[in-house]
Amino acid sequence: MISKETFEVFPSVDIVDGIAMTSNSAIRLTRGENSTLRRPLGTPVEVALAWQNAGAKWIHVVDLDAASGRGSNSHLIADVIAAVDIHVQVCGGIRDEAILSKVLATGCQRVNLGTAALEKPDWCARAIAEHGDKIAIALDVRSTSEGYQLTTHGWNVNNGNLWDVLERLDRQGCQRYVVTDVERGGMMSSPNFTLLREVCAQTSSPVIAGGGVSSIDDLRALADMYTLGVEGAILGQALHIGKVSLEDALAATQSPRS
Repeated sequence: MISKETFEVFPSVDIVDGIAMTSNSAIRLTRGENSTLRRPLGTPVEVALAWQNAGAKWIHVVDLDAASGRGSNSHLIADVIAAVDIHVQVCGGIRDEAILSKVLATGCQRVNLGTAALEKPDWCARAIAEHGDKIAIALDVRSTSEGYQLTTHGWNVNNGNLWDVLERLDRQGCQRYVVTDVERGGMMSSPNFTLLREVCAQTSSPVIAGGGVSSIDDLRALADMYTLGVEGAILGQALHIGKVSLEDALAATQSPRS
């Protein structure tokens, strides 16, 4: 019997100022835009439990305050991990050994490193070597006149050529990437399928699509890229505003795929 794998959907819990918000409002608030943009969904635990109750096997928890240097919601993330019975992927502001150890001690299944992968490459290599598949690298990409540039500090700073960094991370043994076109994250403008294909062509490690999903059709298109190396997708804004239900997303993507 041929073994089957499953495309994974990661509903997101985006935390700003201690509250889980819609992805778009959370991103814009951390960029210093008007506070009237606040679109709260509930406490992080409430939102995480809602995704679990809807059938999620994973959730993607983002500390946007930590990512942008505004503060930390680490205690709330620990509360989320304690409250749910499903896998948790955590990202945002994990930039040194002390923070990484604290996050891993919560019992989360995976941590995404972003800024640290560019600014502390030696430490990042040690973290990958020590923790293996508990570490994924977030490649937050912006298209520029100089090609694909990686962004850091909550997508606010351009900081390195995508292909140079990807080659280095592959050499260091990175086992998974989360790839986001930052102009599409939270904007529901559909993922950058071209970018995802190009990244998959350059690495043998699996890729999670990090942003831009606007519809069930987008999710189906990403799931059809499973054989190329796209193993899952983060579902944020479209889920948060009710355009896509998690139940429908799971039903459309989680049939066995060869």
